[in-house]
Amino acid sequence: MTTTSMGRRLVTCLLNVSEARRKDLVERVAKAALYDSQGVRRDGTTVLNIFNDRDYNRSVITIVATVEAIREAVLSACEKACELFDMRDHSGVHPCLGAVDLVPIYPLGEDVGPDDCARESRAVAVGLTERVPGTSVFLFGWADAPHQRGLAQRRKEMGWFKKTPDLNGVRPCVGPVPCQRFGLTGVGASPYVMNCNVTIDTQDLTVGRRIAAAIRESTPGGLPGVQVLALPHEGAVEIACNVESVPGAGPSPTDAAAAPWPSFSIGGRPYCHVPARLIAARVARLAGDQGVATKRAALVGFTPIECRGLAELALSRGIAEFWKEQQSVRM
Repeated sequence: MTTTSMGRRLVTCLLNVSEARRKDLVERVAKAALYDSQGVRRDGTTVLNIFNDRDYNRSVITIVATVEAIREAVLSACEKACELFDMRDHSGVHPCLGAVDLVPIYPLGEDVGPDDCARESRAVAVGLTERVPGTSVFLFGWADAPHQRGLAQRRKEMGWFKKTPDLNGVRPCVGPVPCQRFGLTGVGASPYVMNCNVTIDTQDLTVGRRIAAAIRESTPGGLPGVQVLALPHEGAVEIACNVESVPGAGPSPTDAAAAPWPSFSIGGRPYCHVPARLIAARVARLAGDQGVATKRAALVGFTPIECRGLAELALSRGIAEFWKEQQSVRM
């Protein structure tokens, strides 16, 4: 398979695990996606990035593979995470329900559509509960047939946003009532979702929550596809944004200096996402209105276009552990 034809079959999983303080263990999870039990590398698979956040005690592992290879790569990583991490020992300021908290699969290549990603997500959900008895899964997005409820709605239904969720009251889609060790895992598929975080120079969560409410998609005048939490982080407040890709090509630039929104297609249908710079600028303005400065803004991982481009580069050069090749940490 040539690089170009492989690129057309690529998907990515931004695997979220509830551990960041023991980076060596998180790296073992990443390597489980890349190598089988005999240490043989899986074809058509690379890990582009590992992002660890100590305060959140949460890591995001960017796995990219062909749609034919993604299932085994993700299942092996989830298996290893369940072996290494125990929710009974977990502490962190970021909401979570499971040792493997989130398993989203996103299409990158032109020849991969919603049905492909939904199929692989459902297979991962079933495979996880079979390989690791005691694990439980809720489905979201394209995998949540026939409703196709979004991640934010499903998390709310599962109690993900609560400080002390009641797992006994949860009805998973696959597997038993969640146990304390593994918790509950969200598995699904959708257009690509980025994570963009902006830190504001205050410890006042009330200020952060006002800003989060103002930019949230559900607020009139909010940013399309943006879901937001305000969380304490490293002595400040972080405006943590999930940036969902939305149908369409995005708004037309209002002036010559404005750039169009990044766009791509899935099954011939156009999608776009709010640029990270726009989120950072909106947060800075809203914070400034309250006399608060911003400290930094960061993208966790990559944009969808960057993700595919780097994956094709890594796979063409035979680089499995691509995160080690990066000279600087990409947030």
